Amino acid sequence: MPELPEVEAARRMIDSALTGQVLTEVVARPDDIVFEGVPPEATVARLTGQTVRGTGRRGKFMWLELDEGVLFLHLGMTGAILDLTPGQERNVNYYRVRAEAVPGEEPRFLKLELRANDRRIAFVDGRRLGRIWSAETPEACSRFSALGPDAHLDLPEAATWAAMLGRRKAPIKALLLDQKFLAGIGNYLADEVLLVARVRPDRAAASLNAAEAEALRVAIRDVVGHAVAVDADYEKFPPEWLFHVRWGGGKGADLWQGHELRRDTVGGRTTAWVPDLQK
Repeated sequence: MPELPEVEAARRMIDSALTGQVLTEVVARPDDIVFEGVPPEATVARLTGQTVRGTGRRGKFMWLELDEGVLFLHLGMTGAILDLTPGQERNVNYYRVRAEAVPGEEPRFLKLELRANDRRIAFVDGRRLGRIWSAETPEACSRFSALGPDAHLDLPEAATWAAMLGRRKAPIKALLLDQKFLAGIGNYLADEVLLVARVRPDRAAASLNAAEAEALRVAIRDVVGHAVAVDADYEKFPPEWLFHVRWGGGKGADLWQGHELRRDTVGGRTTAWVPDLQK
């Protein structure tokens, strides 16, 4: 599932292609789920001719700022942004196998394509778990307003962070996945930062002392910051990251640097952790 770094990489792709450009043509494929009941002709009419004034992101939500209102894009579990501009076909690294941009062909599972002269940006989603919707402003959208601070742009300072944790009895892994608490962290990032901080995932958030809370905050800053800096290219993640072995099945491993790697369910999600190191 795309998390904050993948969404930020997609936002940057959109920003470099479309900001300052007029949407000269819009293609919207019928999908009552992804577009939440808005017919394709209404989407086309709303967007065509508008200038993209900028882009934004909080957590896993991103949006385009238009002459009139904003367009929200949420990738869900399998959504992806592709650059279909001739000669510049690319996508976020995480999706390069699942959703390649093939020159001259409409990508599979196309939901929305935005064209600005020669630039072409597409939203694709095979499982239809992503969402596309409009609002007057980001703040006017209740889904946006419900999000907690962004884990990359607005990570709380140490004292505030410790107080936030101290009020919560939920397992720390479940709390990190709560987008109303902190926006942008998903399953792989949560496991990564908890290992770096040496905190076991099933501990109550309020049980962390000041030093543990700060270690977790620094781990979030550093792990998320690195993933963002490399545009979510997992091949550029440090070799010691849990990411490379945390998955189950053939992609997984039984050990992490010589230590037992366990996979349990915490907060309803499969959780990879290292009992020898996380206390």
